[in-house]
Amino acid sequence: MIHRIAILAACLSIMSITIHGQAVPNAVFTDPPVDPAHPASMAVLHIPSHGMLINGVLYTPSGPGPHPTLVICHGLPGNEKNLDLAQAVRRTGWNAVTFNYRGSWGSPGQFRFAQNIEDAAAVLAFLRVPANAARLGIDTHRIAIAGHSMGGWVTANTAAHDPALLGAVLISAADMSAIGQKLPRDRAIALMADNMEALAGVTAESMADDVIAKTKGFDFASAVDGLAAMPMLVLSSNDGLEPGTDALVKALQAKGNKNVTAVHADTDHGWSDHRIFLETQVINWLGTLSPPPGPAQ
Repeated sequence: MIHRIAILAACLSIMSITIHGQAVPNAVFTDPPVDPAHPASMAVLHIPSHGMLINGVLYTPSGPGPHPTLVICHGLPGNEKNLDLAQAVRRTGWNAVTFNYRGSWGSPGQFRFAQNIEDAAAVLAFLRVPANAARLGIDTHRIAIAGHSMGGWVTANTAAHDPALLGAVLISAADMSAIGQKLPRDRAIALMADNMEALAGVTAESMADDVIAKTKGFDFASAVDGLAAMPMLVLSSNDGLEPGTDALVKALQAKGNKNVTAVHADTDHGWSDHRIFLETQVINWLGTLSPPPGPAQ
């Protein structure tokens, strides 16, 4: 009986290393070897952004640095922060950085949509400061950015103005600018009423007015030129947002971007039953990125 159980377990282990025909990286399901000289660690970050210090966390992998780094931008309001993705990315040898925009989840200030893009840029600037990079083990020539839902909108707009990034990942990205311009105000208020927990200085009405008035010019279409040479992984799900990301992919391809990978999953907006699939897609894609010419930091 014990022998049969062992065989069954071995078979299940073999089956688990592929999903939908794609190899699941060891980092998804296996802890790395312990490196006593350079152990994995976690550090709290206080990142300057427009006169305030926003909250962040750095997940550092084991092994000597500097390490490549993935910055992960959360959505609205950010209940799903994709911390399992951050941990899997760390296990594959990358730093992972998560942060909270001004006015969200304890970061000081009042929440405003356009500020989120400023905050993402501030995080990248902070990581590239030579003293910070040396202290935190950041290879400044190997930084990528990812974002879920509203964070995908933040990611697209941030990457469009930062060609030094290795690439960008959009996960069920919500084009907040397009939403703000298309939704009637009463529907925008209803949407925001369900997405304002853990945000400071807002009402549903103020958020609706903010997304309508302050995000013009930050839609996906406006980011296309800046993303024309950016390696992109665009992941969509069954949440109604796929037409927007499909249009972005087509526009990028029309601009000559040959480094766009689009993947659709039969899952919900939070990828609730496709977490292993999500981690597999992101980690395998990160492995395809090549750093630009230049000395390692």
